[in-house]
Amino acid sequence: MKTIGLIGGMSWESTVLYYQSINVQVKARCGGLHSAKILLHSFDFDEIERYQRLGEWGRAGEVLASAGRALAQAGADFLVLCTNTMHKVAPQIEASCPIPLLHIADATAASIKRAGIETVGLLGTQFTMEQDFYVGRLREKHGLNVLVPEPEARAGIHRIIYDELCLGVVEAPSRAFYRQAIADLAGRGAQGIVFGCTEITMLVGQGDSPVTVFDTTQIHAHAAVDLALS
Repeated sequence: MKTIGLIGGMSWESTVLYYQSINVQVKARCGGLHSAKILLHSFDFDEIERYQRLGEWGRAGEVLASAGRALAQAGADFLVLCTNTMHKVAPQIEASCPIPLLHIADATAASIKRAGIETVGLLGTQFTMEQDFYVGRLREKHGLNVLVPEPEARAGIHRIIYDELCLGVVEAPSRAFYRQAIADLAGRGAQGIVFGCTEITMLVGQGDSPVTVFDTTQIHAHAAVDLALS
């Protein structure tokens, strides 16, 4: 079994889901008392969020890459970055780390293609929904059509992630807001909905969507287990 290097804490609420899901899957596939071999670097998210807010992505990339190198030195065989938004700096991590990074968008695209879906709606932080590092990868590398909510909805989705979900707060009005955003995307032609933030699964699930949902947290964790056991 390969050792998984998790770069987490962004936020720790979703990193818990990664740790749990990876171990549940390893137990199911290997049986007995088996669990995953994991090394974890967990950030103080306040530091990373400040870099995001100030647009200091290069500095954010430096500290995440440093964590990746430390995990490699400690014995990790590959890296899993437990956040969608910070994949904006994935190229910086990949360029300076001696072990591979399992990209969340690639794992998600593979799951979408297996479902036979071509057009998806994307929910996430405003960085993920509005910048090219994620939408562009899905479109250009994987040939998918990607729809995002309208500007007002994007702002609301972003606020709920940072002001509620990253703090472990789950509110019924926010669930209703997300359900409406999902319905709007489906009405515009989305055949599936990508939960492009690792905290979204805390708030909504398949029962909240008229079309197939793609939970990137679970997809990424599953891909990590596939690679660890390959």
